[in-house]
This record gives sequence, C-alpha cells and structure tokens, in this order.
Amino acid sequence: MSVNVTGKATTVCETIGKVDIWLIRTYWDLEFPRPLMPNFKFVGGLHCKPAKPLPKDLEEFVQSSGDHGIVVFSLGTLVNNLTMDKTNMIASAFAQIPQKVVWRYSGKTPETLSPNTKLYNWIPQNDLFGHPKMKAFFSHGGTNGLYEAVYHGVPMVGLPLFADQPDNLNHMKSKGAAVVLDINTMTSKDLVDALNTVIYNTTYKESMMKLSRIHHDQPMKPLDQAVFWIEFVMRNKGAKHLRVQAHELTWYQYYLLDVMAFLLTVFTLCVFIFMKTCRFLYCKYFRRTVPDRRAKNKKE
Repeated sequence: MSVNVTGKATTVCETIGKVDIWLIRTYWDLEFPRPLMPNFKFVGGLHCKPAKPLPKDLEEFVQSSGDHGIVVFSLGTLVNNLTMDKTNMIASAFAQIPQKVVWRYSGKTPETLSPNTKLYNWIPQNDLFGHPKMKAFFSHGGTNGLYEAVYHGVPMVGLPLFADQPDNLNHMKSKGAAVVLDINTMTSKDLVDALNTVIYNTTYKESMMKLSRIHHDQPMKPLDQAVFWIEFVMRNKGAKHLRVQAHELTWYQYYLLDVMAFLLTVFTLCVFIFMKTCRFLYCKYFRRTVPDRRAKNKKE
C-alpha cells in the first residue's frame, strides 16, 4: 500500500495506473516490434556517453595488450564475487587467451589468476568500452552495461544470473551480437571458446556495429528525450491525453467478463426459448397424432 497526496491509501496497481509517462530504458535497436501505448517512451542508453581517457595505471595495462586487445569482465554492482570454484574456473579460462583481462571483482583472489588478468574493485567501464583496444565484454547482461556495449559497438559473451538478464542476453543473441553461457554448466573450455568466437568471428562485431548505428541514428539523444518528456508532463500538468482509458476500468471490465456474462446470458436465453418452443410444438402436434393413429389401428 502507498499513500497519495490527499492522504488516501492506494494500492501499487492504482498508483502505477495513474502514471502519465513511462520512460523505458531500452530502445528499438534491441527490442522487437510490438504494440504499445503512446505514453511509452524509449530512452535506452540515456547514461551512455563518449569515452574519456583512462587512469594512467589502467591505460598502461591496456596498452600492454598489444594487438590482442583487452576483455572486460563485470557482473555489475549487485554481484561482486562468485563461489571460489566458479572464480577459479573463470580465471583459468582467462589464462588461456592472449588478451589482457580487466576484471571488476572484490572477492578473494582466485588461485588460478594469471598475469594477463588484473582485478579492480571499480572500473571506468564506459571509458574502457570506448578504447580502441577493447575486444569483448563478458557480462551478466544488465541493461546499463548492455547499452554501453551497444553504444560503443563491443560484442559480448553473456552469463545471465537473474531478473531481466536472461531476456536481455537472448535479445543480444538473436541479433547476432553475443554468445550466451549457462552459469550452472559452463566450463573453462566453454568460456574460452565463447571469447574466441566473439573476438575472431567478425560477424559478431559487425552485428554489434549495426546495432550501434541504429542506436545512434535517432532524432534526439535518449537523455534529451527523457528530459523533454519529463518537462512536457510538468508544463502540461500531466499527460492524461496519452493515457489509455483501460486504467479507469474495473478488473472484470478490463477482461471483458461483464460482456462475456451478458453474451452467455443471451445465448442461454435463446437456447431456453428454442427448447421450450420445440417442446411446445411437439406436445401440440406430434403427441396428439400418435394416439389417434394407434386408436385407428385398433379399430380396424
């Protein structure tokens, strides 16, 4: 339950139903076409921006990768570490690739960590993605990191964990820009093969660059669009003209249960009248003639 400005208690559904504008943090570069209401505005990637220079120590590590480039691994802000078995397995996979690996990780140092992998509590992810030596992003599939990869055209290896992550990465996979692994069955070989696939199979980079071009080819930047619609609602004291009136219906009206009940009643009434009519005609004509014929036969 929540309380509105008048002090009256309302449900979450009632509060959501009163929203004038929805700012959706995806865009049609990854979304599939589907019917939506006019108060749904897509602003995916509003946090993305051109890359800035890296800190000196990180720049030196990135430059040390030579022509092989770098791989960035991050599980976002909600997951800082994994079980030691999974961590050692991932670290041993990184040891088998020629790229340098920038790993955002705050847990215990893996026993199989190799010199080509460096651990950081925090990384300037957007700036790394815009670096010329960036080759692949190994990610859990969070929306923010996913759109930074799209913004800069970085192919991905996905490791979804929960929430919207499997759906996000399946979108990327269907677009030909990512390889998706299963956290429960993944082996070091699977990870190495996936990284080599997205790095050396140029179709993944080409697919991601196509998504990036679509993302950038908008009449207004996502952040500017978000600001515009927020100010639009403020200027017009709402956007009721964009809200569908279905929010004003009761649940049985929304699902047309009242209409179905009416139609069912009419149908039942028609069947009842038809049956009564048939019974009346049968009693009036057929039951009268049958005894007469029997009586006639007996008389003969």
